[in-house]
Amino acid sequence: MMIILLSMFIASLLPIIIFFLTFLVNKASAPNFEKSTPFECGFDPHSSARIPFSLRFFILAVLFLVFDIEIALLMPVPSMMLLSLKTKLSILAFSIVLALGLFHEWKEGSLEWK
Repeated sequence: MMIILLSMFIASLLPIIIFFLTFLVNKASAPNFEKSTPFECGFDPHSSARIPFSLRFFILAVLFLVFDIEIALLMPVPSMMLLSLKTKLSILAFSIVLALGLFHEWKEGSLEWK
């Protein structure tokens, strides 16, 4: 019981020590505009947040994320081909839903950049 309490004390004390050491070692620098800007978005973080945003760009970005995740889910499919018929049918159904979604977005015109 004493060993458990000692290990819990060390486990909670070690992060606190590291946290305070970072404040001692950290060199303070003046805030820089370039360092405070968000990456790749191009918006000024110090201006108004009520500026118009391209909805077409947002939809295209969300579609990219959705299809990127689905491609990652389809990566292990070749190694799963030795499994049961139920697994193969579920992979086929997933692929059909993915293809139907892609064709719908293509027909709707969401994939075209104007």
